[in-house]
Amino acid sequence: MKPSRSLLLLLLLLLTLFTSPSLSRPAPPSLLRLPIDRPRSKSGARRDCESWRFTVETNDAGPWKQVPGECEAYVEAYLAGERYAADSRAVAEESLAFAAGESGRAGTVGGSDAWVFDVDETLLSNLPYYAENGYGAEIFNETSFDEWVNVARAPALQSSLWLYQELQNLGITIILLTGRSEFQRNATEQNMLFAGYRLWERLILRQDSDMGKSAVVYKSERRAELVSEGYRILGNSGDQWSDLLGFALAKRSFKLPNPMYYIA
Repeated sequence: MKPSRSLLLLLLLLLTLFTSPSLSRPAPPSLLRLPIDRPRSKSGARRDCESWRFTVETNDAGPWKQVPGECEAYVEAYLAGERYAADSRAVAEESLAFAAGESGRAGTVGGSDAWVFDVDETLLSNLPYYAENGYGAEIFNETSFDEWVNVARAPALQSSLWLYQELQNLGITIILLTGRSEFQRNATEQNMLFAGYRLWERLILRQDSDMGKSAVVYKSERRAELVSEGYRILGNSGDQWSDLLGFALAKRSFKLPNPMYYIA
């Protein structure tokens, strides 16, 4: 018996489907990727230290007390390696490019044009201290840190020293605004000179009336005082977001890397 016409058509359709290039070709890889399984910390939580540092630098991590223990070696390698110096240099170069542009637009930068610098981990590096204290993985000890400050031998962050001097060459007034206390003025001035810094206009430290204030409030109030005195704050450099946020802000602010500690 001859197969019916409809049966022949069905067989032809099936043959066409199974020999179609779109079906025989392997499926393209999915654009979605499952996350790579990360090593777990002792507490059982996954920790990617590079991503952790990213959230710290972008302020997405929010307030934090110390470097996670499993990230101590990573932080040490970052700070002791070329990456930290390169990141700091990149910030300094962007800062100078902005300042030079402002100078060019204004014609001549005057003495009322100021640049505000934080001190610790901005102009001075306390890495020798933190190298002996877990690179931020240990709870901060204010007594031992004050003893280190009194030694007055913290080295300069070289990229910041370069920026500092270049800004002075542009005629910009340098203001130092630090969270250090007034009783540390002499040690701070001695350390600044030791590290190669010269001719700052003013060194502002916490007074008794500033105790208990957050860094954001304290530094905002001091910047507001500078503005009321007639200064135009072109730039502000700091390693903490609390150096840069608040009110009486600079025209532009520049955040330096610091994965060792957080100040609110």
